[in-house]
Order: sequence, then structure tokens, then C-alpha cells
Amino acid sequence: MSPTLVPRSRILGTGAYAPAKVLTNADLEKIVDTSDEWIRDRTGIGERRVAAEDEAASDMALHAAQSALEAAGLQPTDLDMIIVGTISADMPLPACAAFLQQKLGCRAIPSFDVAAACAGFVYALSIGDQFIRSGMQKNVLVVGVELLSRVLNMEDRTTCVLFGDGAGAAVLGPANGDGRGVLSTRLYTDASLAESLCIPGGGSKEPLSAAGIEAKRDKVHMIGRDIFKVAVRNLTSASQNALSDADISADDVDWVVPHQANMRILSQVATRLQVPLDRFVLNIERYGNTSSASIPIALDEGVRDGRIQPNQTVLMCALGAGISWASALVRM
Repeated sequence: MSPTLVPRSRILGTGAYAPAKVLTNADLEKIVDTSDEWIRDRTGIGERRVAAEDEAASDMALHAAQSALEAAGLQPTDLDMIIVGTISADMPLPACAAFLQQKLGCRAIPSFDVAAACAGFVYALSIGDQFIRSGMQKNVLVVGVELLSRVLNMEDRTTCVLFGDGAGAAVLGPANGDGRGVLSTRLYTDASLAESLCIPGGGSKEPLSAAGIEAKRDKVHMIGRDIFKVAVRNLTSASQNALSDADISADDVDWVVPHQANMRILSQVATRLQVPLDRFVLNIERYGNTSSASIPIALDEGVRDGRIQPNQTVLMCALGAGISWASALVRM
């Protein structure tokens, strides 16, 4: 490996959390005009998790963070930075990361959110990697968390069947020169489709009003065909670019940990990357689309069940609102 490709940071530990409540496709059949067959055929989803009424995004993030810290052998006081990828924070301000920092009992360290939707975790991972690479920080907690059940229109079957709640986390630390670590990351945004996946109400452009709430303007709105058209192409190209940056071929990838968005999309990405689906870590059937949490949840699952082993190469890729998409190549 050339000096320019020496890993800058490495993943020291991972963690994940999913709420206890399960919402199945059969449950949704009682709420909206849909069916288990329709949902599974178009998405690959069988069930998803829903947060308890007294759970906030930072509560879920706390569980995942504590698990990741334990796996890394670190204490909250060892952290130098917290970055949270989310678009469903506890409140508009302050950041979810601030509440997480408080709940963990950290020192006074920089803690902030990244709003890149489904690509949020990879964005946060890339930022954390850069801070460690620069020498400014040593141990960085990266979290993806979403509590999307509270921003869904349960009368809209194009969105309410897709999303679930959950959190995943990874602790980054300096690479030790053994070849393990973050090999490359790629981040992109094309705002031409920004309104194809958005929550139109509640911001400075359209402050919430009684009429807006009545019209569900505070809920997720999506033009699915727009997203599908670009998802396969952009996920594939971002992944190929990450591989090229590290001078690694698809044959050298042990596992792909993708954003768990839609099985039709992931099947096409697998074909274009020429990586068989049995080398993809998939849990969409059990969790649905948890947006920024989906990659770290799947990563933690793969690590803890023994599929993902030390020194194996893992490719991550995600696309979401913005339209923002990203990829990362990591040697575990």
C-alpha cells in the first residue's frame, strides 16, 4: 500500500440499538391500503421497529453509543468529539449530539449533527476520519440515529411502509499502521432532486401552521420514482470511486454494508458492482429503512455475529435526501 493510502483512522468498536416494538406488514394492512405481498415484493421489508412514546432520538443513540464504547474498551470521558447523523433529532435545536454528550457524561467536547439523511452515517464517518487524520482529535464517536415514525404520514403507503426507528454507532481512533482502517470515502450532493424527498414544513421557508399540520406538511414527502432512478447509478459509481481511490477491486471486497433502502435497488447495485448478494450484509427484512442508522446497525450485526472479521475489507454506500450519497471503504 502506498503512503498516501495508509489508513487515517480505524473503527475501534461498533454498537446498535433497535426499539422493542415491532410493526409488521400485517399491522400496516390494518392502517393503510397495502398488503404484506405488496410491501415485500417492492421493498423486501417484512417488519420494522417503532420507538416507545417516551423514547427520543438521543435515547436510542445513547444505547448504541454505550455498546460501541464498550466494544472499543473506552469510556465516555475518552471521547474527543461526537458526530451524529440524523434528520429526526430530539428538537430543532440544540443538536441531538449535544443531548447525547450530556447523557453519556462526556467532557466539554465538540458535538454536532450532520443532516445528510440516509447518507448521514457515512458523511459523519468521513468527517470523523478527517479530524483524526489531521491530528486534531483522537477518539471520535460517530452515530447514525433516526426516529422516523414521528415524521411519517401513516395514510401515505408510499412512505409509511418503508421506514423504521433505530440507532447505530462506531468509535473511531487513530490507525496503528497495520493496514486496518478507513481507506477512502466519497461524498456527493445533487440538489436538483432536493424536493423529491423532503419534509416541506417546519423550517424557515414554510413555518408550521395549523393548515400545514392538517396538510401533513410536517411529514416525509417522497417521489419514489425520482429516487429509484438515481439510486442504483449513484450508489454504484460512488462505490466504484471509493474502490478506485484505494486501488482495490470489487473482488477484494469481503463485505458490502449498504444503506438498507430497497432490495430491488440493492440487487441492481450488486449486479453492477459484480459483487454477489451473499456478500452483502442485509437486514432490511427485519428493520426496514432506518435512514442514517441502517449502515451502522448492519455493520454492528455483521461484526457481532462473526461474519465481519478483523482485516476484512468492507464497502459502505448510501443515498438519501438532498439528494446526498456517499461511500466508504474500511479495512476492519
